[in-house]
Amino acid sequence: MEETQGTEAAANHTYGAGDIKVLEGLEAVRKRPAMYIGSTDGRGLHHLVYEVVDNAVDEALAGYCTRIDVVITKTNAISVTDNGRGIPTDIHPTEGIGTVELVMTKLHAGGKFDNDSYKVSAGLHGVGVSCVNGLSSLLEVTVWRDHREFTQAFSKGIPLAAGEFKSGSSDKQGTRVLFQPDDTIFTETAYNFDTLSARLRELAFLNKGLTITLRDEREDDKFHEFHFPGGITAFIEYMDSHKKPLFDHPIHFEKETQGVPLEIAFRYNEGYAENLFSFVNNVNTVDGGTHVVGFKSALTRAINQKAKDLLGKNKKSDLELTGEDMREGLTAVISVKLREPQFEGQTKHKLGNGEVKGIVEAAAFDLLSTFLEENPAIARKVIDKVYNAAIAREAARKARQMARRKSVLEGGGLPGKLADCSSRIPAECELYLVEGDSAGGSAKQGRDRAFQAILPLKGKILNVEKARIDKIMANEEIATMAQAIGCGLGEDSFNLEKLRYHKIIIMTDADVDGSHIQTLLLTFFCRYMKELIENGVLYLAQPPLYKIKHGKNEQYAFNEAEKDRILAEISDKKGIYMQRYKGLGEMNPDQLATTTMNPENRVLRRISMEDVVLADQIFTMLMGEEVEPRRKFIEENAHLVRELDV
Repeated sequence: MEETQGTEAAANHTYGAGDIKVLEGLEAVRKRPAMYIGSTDGRGLHHLVYEVVDNAVDEALAGYCTRIDVVITKTNAISVTDNGRGIPTDIHPTEGIGTVELVMTKLHAGGKFDNDSYKVSAGLHGVGVSCVNGLSSLLEVTVWRDHREFTQAFSKGIPLAAGEFKSGSSDKQGTRVLFQPDDTIFTETAYNFDTLSARLRELAFLNKGLTITLRDEREDDKFHEFHFPGGITAFIEYMDSHKKPLFDHPIHFEKETQGVPLEIAFRYNEGYAENLFSFVNNVNTVDGGTHVVGFKSALTRAINQKAKDLLGKNKKSDLELTGEDMREGLTAVISVKLREPQFEGQTKHKLGNGEVKGIVEAAAFDLLSTFLEENPAIARKVIDKVYNAAIAREAARKARQMARRKSVLEGGGLPGKLADCSSRIPAECELYLVEGDSAGGSAKQGRDRAFQAILPLKGKILNVEKARIDKIMANEEIATMAQAIGCGLGEDSFNLEKLRYHKIIIMTDADVDGSHIQTLLLTFFCRYMKELIENGVLYLAQPPLYKIKHGKNEQYAFNEAEKDRILAEISDKKGIYMQRYKGLGEMNPDQLATTTMNPENRVLRRISMEDVVLADQIFTMLMGEEVEPRRKFIEENAHLVRELDV
């Protein structure tokens, strides 16, 4: 019957010209916003700001802008003001409408396609600010240019009226874009001050001399100002502020080759993590690209060459060095400026220009080779660190082989204490990393066996901030976790496609020990399985702090504010019973399942890498070798602790 209906429907409907839909103006952007800004969640929301700020930074790159002021208003709108040349306000010679209206309403309209106006630009596709306009319930542009002030307002990409000049003269110059994101488009509409601050700080580092400010009118006028005359050298020092450097000053190179300006700064520290940040025309290429491949190749070649010169027939020279060895403890920033960058996707996360690899590799190799030759003391320190990394890597490889052999001999590929789920479809499956056997037992009884797996953890895992990969591989709890997750461990064996669970949930007690275990686990994932965080796989469970019972009614509060709200709503204060949970083990399986594990009721906090630099600093400060930064942090934040549970 269904087949017959389908055949009749197909026969009665002809596919003709009338079926072709033409989306006018910015309708395409509103119809498929994710195609233009990546997503309509918090990430896409913040991307709107970056598109507008990038236009202002382009004015700085062109030499006309020295200051950018960003404001989050009380209504959660965004204002971006620069002191650049200002958008032209006259009638466009071929389109017959005002230039401001053209720029704000037409895709692929802007000064980025004329190399005379902008030699390099972050917004080369020309869709940025018009997309912002299309996705805003209200957008107002103000231009100060030629001693006049011009304004025009739009709603959802449509002009509310023709632009007009304000009477009188103005000495100001530049552009202000004020926009309110459309809450019918975005699933999140609240801007995060720290997320914006991280990106603006980044831009100030990359454009030495440029001043960028961020003001939050929602929070008593919270304010940050960024101005770094030291540029990306200051960026390295900022990122390494809680680490012990291998040598005093970051190495810095700046050179233009074949019309491509290249700037590199880097330094080694005594830690084991690699932190490499890459940029093209100020855009953070978080997935790297050809410029990163070129730098890594140059670094490997230059250090290998110097190592052979220094070590000669030394027995260490028998070790084969890898790129992974070269980058242990490395903090680096690579910035290139291109006239016509080719990004993979509109969000520009990866550079694809094939010619850039060779340009960067040749220039960086020459500069690095010369530096290592002229600074033998630094060269010796770097090469010693590289060889120690190689020795540890080889030990880790042997440890992995032993672990694999052992698992084969014991007849299983999964750890014995893992209570796995029955589903074998990773997208359906969840893995709970649970603190302690007691809580693990409750979680096993309360879970949904179809898709929820439980792995109890014994005590506190190894602090990976203070250990090399060979020690990490030998740690039983870490090896068990890696085995259960399935992706492997280490740069040479990690494979995201082998991930067995698309949700990995850390579930610990709401006390000091639980917070410590969370920090240890997050440090491990951040350092050695960062891809899980980048792909939105890692979560923190949020168990309730209180059970409040009044008569037959039971409610759970997940924080102090929620507890106060529940208590305030109870009119009859007699007979209130309140229990504070100090550990997961205090909840019976049904309570744990209802409050913390049932997808219909639970609260999960997804771990993100929005501010990778800040996360790196916090992990290093809390878990690293240096005591002084940790002591200072405790002294500055101790007054914020309301209830210390030891």
